[in-house]
Amino acid sequence: MTAGLNIAFFGSSLVSAYWNGAATYYRGIIRALHERGHHVTFYEPDAFERQQHRDIADPDWASVVVYPGVGDDGVHRVLERARGADIVIKASGVGVFDELLEREVLTLRGPNTSVLFWDVDAPATLDRITANALDAFRALVPKYDMVLTYGGGDPVVDAYTALGARACVPIYNALDPSTHHPAAADPRFTADLGFLGNRLPDREARVEEYLLRAASLLPARQFVLGGNGWSDKPMPPNVRAIGHVYTHEHNAFNCSARAVLNVNRESMARYGFSPPTRVFEAAGAAACLITDAWLGVETFLEPGREVLVASDGAEVAAHLESLDEARARAIGDAAFARVIAEHTYAHRARQVERLLAAERPAIRATEAPARTGAQASEPVA
Repeated sequence: MTAGLNIAFFGSSLVSAYWNGAATYYRGIIRALHERGHHVTFYEPDAFERQQHRDIADPDWASVVVYPGVGDDGVHRVLERARGADIVIKASGVGVFDELLEREVLTLRGPNTSVLFWDVDAPATLDRITANALDAFRALVPKYDMVLTYGGGDPVVDAYTALGARACVPIYNALDPSTHHPAAADPRFTADLGFLGNRLPDREARVEEYLLRAASLLPARQFVLGGNGWSDKPMPPNVRAIGHVYTHEHNAFNCSARAVLNVNRESMARYGFSPPTRVFEAAGAAACLITDAWLGVETFLEPGREVLVASDGAEVAAHLESLDEARARAIGDAAFARVIAEHTYAHRARQVERLLAAERPAIRATEAPARTGAQASEPVA
């Protein structure tokens, strides 16, 4: 693609990872697109105290526009501001105004503007739509020019195709080696096994099995649990819950424990082919990763050589008992080499760019949908 694209991106937050697991993914993709000559304006709401817990300043590789998280005047103003972009992207899970945005971004389509939906939690979206035939988003899927997803492989592609998607392509998580890399260990995070993840309903039972059960089976070993929401969770005495770990501390976290655990949410494991950012963060730090079993893991890392795979907490415990420092280092080094060679955001950005290049000449001759809502034509303040 010779000319840089002007991309308007409506997502949860680019500048804060607070209750926002997609932040690393957004940052990696958008920074890599910027490096390839494209300009992204990221529109995010002031919601869920994310602006009060920023972990990066406004970056020089994207323009960040923050709009009010209450009242819909602000969201209509930024929608109008995005008019005329080459590509408009609505990401899932903004957290506020999702239904409004999913509908209204489609009014921005035109002869020179494509509108994409980027699902950063396809299992949750698809489960929701399947459970409710009247879900408002169901009827909108065929109207988007393309659906991109955080992961999911053929099960997600097939599900979106059945809903009428014109095209559905997974853009997997990856590594940004400029932000996630080997670092010095930090005594705060020293343990035999470390895990990072917020407490979520379809993750909690799997954390109980893969982390807490393993800890109960190995009372002489030390475990550290980072993430929001765990403070009132009963757990074995050899597990330290340390609360939110800021993004800039993730490298030290991954380099301080002998091994790092990845536990997928139940829905992600069920759909498969959905490696979370933590997998690539850990590999980028050359950490020894133990992951729960999920379909497609071998697509990204080779079990036994680049990652250890466990089907339950007992297998996590068994891996830890047999894992000496030399083997842990060898697994971490092999994972690091693999992700640098195949799974960086530079690789993903090239994939996105090819998709957008193929989409641009094919932008419809059809008319953009009619504007909806009295406030849709409100001028930018």
